[in-house]
Amino acid sequence: MIDPILLRIAKTAILAQFDCNIEIDRNKLLTEYPFLQSEAATFVTLNYNHQLRGCIGSIIAHRKLLDDIINNAELAAFNDSRFKPVSKDEFPHLHIEVSILTPPEEINYTDFNNLLDKIRPDIDGLILKHGHNQGTFLPQVWETLQTTKDFLDHLSYKAGLNPSVYDKHPTVYRYEVKAIENDFEAIVSL
Repeated sequence: MIDPILLRIAKTAILAQFDCNIEIDRNKLLTEYPFLQSEAATFVTLNYNHQLRGCIGSIIAHRKLLDDIINNAELAAFNDSRFKPVSKDEFPHLHIEVSILTPPEEINYTDFNNLLDKIRPDIDGLILKHGHNQGTFLPQVWETLQTTKDFLDHLSYKAGLNPSVYDKHPTVYRYEVKAIENDFEAIVSL
């Protein structure tokens, strides 16, 4: 089954940072699960006590799925600049989610109202680009920002802009995700 192995990889990648005896056998995984060789863009999201604890990912596929998950799990746990590194005591209580992104596609729109009409709540993740600024929200953010206008407004802030940027017709992309969540222990025989 595909889903559990992706979570096991993410959990084991984090656990390996606490225990030098734990290694991920990349060759074995790539042999047993050939789909891990395909290029894919992923995000790894960590929550602790129902609060975001780290979230790092790739928007564009540029390496093997296996390597993208390992890298993003390690970065989410130890290098998300918004948080201190995850501690060994926190690890058993982390809720980990791996999201696999579809390739982004540009949304062609005429004005802000037309953009609002084209966005699919609860389905679309969005990327906002304007000048050197860029931000993204995974579709899971719809759980907390339920109107399309709120979603776009907060996305502009995340990109270091403000909602008036939509008057300048920034580039907006959409993507979808397959999200895989955990509720089991890491298996270190990877």
